[in-house]
Amino acid sequence: MALLTLLLGLFVFVLEPVEAETTQSTLDPLDLSFCHGGLEVIYPELDIDKCLMIPKNHKFREKISTVWKAPQIYFSGAEQGYSLEKGEMQGMTLTDYHPPTPPQKTGFHRYQFMLFEQPPHTKISLTEKESSRGKWDFQAFVERFKLGEPVAALQFLTQNFKD
Repeated sequence: MALLTLLLGLFVFVLEPVEAETTQSTLDPLDLSFCHGGLEVIYPELDIDKCLMIPKNHKFREKISTVWKAPQIYFSGAEQGYSLEKGEMQGMTLTDYHPPTPPQKTGFHRYQFMLFEQPPHTKISLTEKESSRGKWDFQAFVERFKLGEPVAALQFLTQNFKD
């Protein structure tokens, strides 16, 4: 049975500023359709189990950017990777976690977590260019390792906490 690989690189895409605060219903239908498969991302005071905008209240936007470390990742649908089901990540880290840090006055940015099934006997690695966050071709990476579609995906939107 193939192993599951979680690409924890946070992929950033700029959106136009959104006025609404934080309910799932305020997200664009495309954003809502991205989330599937039961992936769960847990920060100390924030449990993300569906696509959402990070709320301003409780200083969540500031905490997610400056205080909280890497979140716990859970995937209840793990068939063989029981450690992933319990939120105990194992395996090789390709890049260290970097918190979301959207620049001021650039509106909301998407931060995405994708879980892929790793083909058997395939060693996943990054090129030197890919080791720099945001400066690589994600689709080429997926194709190079024949990862296919994500088993599960989750995203949140946030903006600079000072905005």
